[in-house]
Amino acid sequence: MEVLLILIVVFGLLFDYTNGFHDAANVVSTVIATRALRPVIAITLAAIINAVGATQISGVAQTISSGLVDPLNTTQLAVVCALVGAILWNIITWYFGIPSSSSYALIGGIIGATFAHAGVKAILWHGVIGKVLIPMVFSPLIGFGLAFIVMKILYRMISHQKRSQKIFRYIQILSSCLMSLSHGLNDAQKSMGIITLGLFASGFLMTTAIPLWVIFSCALMMGLGTASGGFRIIKTVGFHITKIEPMQGFASDISSSTVILAASFMGMPLSSTHIIVGAVTGIGSAKGVEHVKWKIAKKLILTWLLTLPGAAVVSFGAYKMLTHFF
Repeated sequence: MEVLLILIVVFGLLFDYTNGFHDAANVVSTVIATRALRPVIAITLAAIINAVGATQISGVAQTISSGLVDPLNTTQLAVVCALVGAILWNIITWYFGIPSSSSYALIGGIIGATFAHAGVKAILWHGVIGKVLIPMVFSPLIGFGLAFIVMKILYRMISHQKRSQKIFRYIQILSSCLMSLSHGLNDAQKSMGIITLGLFASGFLMTTAIPLWVIFSCALMMGLGTASGGFRIIKTVGFHITKIEPMQGFASDISSSTVILAASFMGMPLSSTHIIVGAVTGIGSAKGVEHVKWKIAKKLILTWLLTLPGAAVVSFGAYKMLTHFF
C-alpha cells in the first residue's frame, strides 16, 4: 500500500532524527562537561561530522536490512510498527533523561513486529545472537576496560596533571570529532537499513542494497537531530556518573570511538550509548571506584536490559492493533 510505503520513509527518517537528538549526548557530553567547547558549538560541530560519518557505508545497514529477520517474511506494516516501537521508546527515555539505546530500541522493534507477523521462524537467530546480543553484553565492558587502561597509562605518563589538562582541552576537541564520525558511521546506518527493508518488503526495491537517496536522507536527518541537542541526557552522561576533566574526556572519547569504528566495519549495530557510558565509568574507576556514582550506573543498566524487550513488546502490540486497519 502506498500509505504504508510513505509511513515507512517518514517514520524511518523520524527515527533517525530522534536518534540524533537522543544520542547527541553520547557525542558531546564529555566535551561539554570539560568545557572544552561551549554547548552550542559542540552540538553544531557534532551535527556536521555526524552527517559526514552517516554517508560512509559500513556493514551495519546491511545487518539491519537483511541480517536479523528474513526480508521475505517481512511486510510494510511490520516495518512501520518496528519504527513506532523504537520512536516511542526514544521519546520516553529522552523525556526522563535516560541514555537508553536507540539501536536496541530499533532492533527490538524489528524483532517484535516481525514475530507478530510471521512467528519465530522469521527471526534469523544466528544474526541476532552474533551481531546483537553478544556485542550488547561485551561492548560496554570493552569500552570500560579500554578507557580504564588508557586512563591508567595517562596517569603514569603525565606527572603534572593540572598543566596537562589545558593541553588535553584542545586534544579532546579532536577526539570528540572522531567520536562524532564513528557515531554517524554506526547509528545512521540503522535507519538506512530499516527504510531499505521496508522498501524491499513493499516491492519498491528488488534487493536489500541501500539506495543512494536513502543514504543522504538519513545523513541529513541524523545531522539535524544532533543539532537539536539532547541536554537532558547530556547532564546524565557528562555530569552525573563521574567528574570529567579534559584528559578523562579524551580517554573516554578515544576508547569509545575505537570500539564503535571496529564494530561498524564488522557489521555490528552497537549501542554508542552503552559504550560511552561504559567508558565514562571506566575513566572514573581508574581514579578510584569511589569516584563513580554507582546508583546512576545501576539505573542505566536496568534501562538497557529493558530496552530491547520493551521496544519489542510495543511494536508487537502496535502490529496486532494496526492489522485491523491495514
